[in-house]
Amino acid sequence: MNVLSALLALTIGLVLPMQAAINNQLKPVIGGSALMAALVSFTVGSLTLALIALLTGQKWHGMANLPRVESWMLLGGVMGALFVFGTTLLAPRLGLATMMSLIIAGQICMSLLFDRYGWLGAVLREVNGWRLAGAVLMVLGVLLVNFGDKWFASR
Repeated sequence: MNVLSALLALTIGLVLPMQAAINNQLKPVIGGSALMAALVSFTVGSLTLALIALLTGQKWHGMANLPRVESWMLLGGVMGALFVFGTTLLAPRLGLATMMSLIIAGQICMSLLFDRYGWLGAVLREVNGWRLAGAVLMVLGVLLVNFGDKWFASR
């Protein structure tokens, strides 16, 4: 495993709850709508990506092929927007730890399926006992984050 790639992935994980908290603080300032806060966040994110593309000299000529892509290939943007909206909506309702633990558990479980079956061009990777045990521990972690205080509270 490439150490820099692993550190970048960890950093992304560290930033996601912060993003949800920031968007939740934005929400009341722009009228209390999680949808509008997500729209502002996604718009700023899109502008940031365009600026980075310009500054790094990305080739824009490939964008001319955009009308030829299959419509399902655009679902990544839809899913990203729904993620930003969903975290903005759910953070105050569930709390950051509960929300993120459920998101991460869902990501682990679905990622194992993508690794196992190579869906959408994912590289096939073995799903062995260790990886399954990790997923089970992740689900147990979600349960402890969400219900541990009720299960183990002193009586």
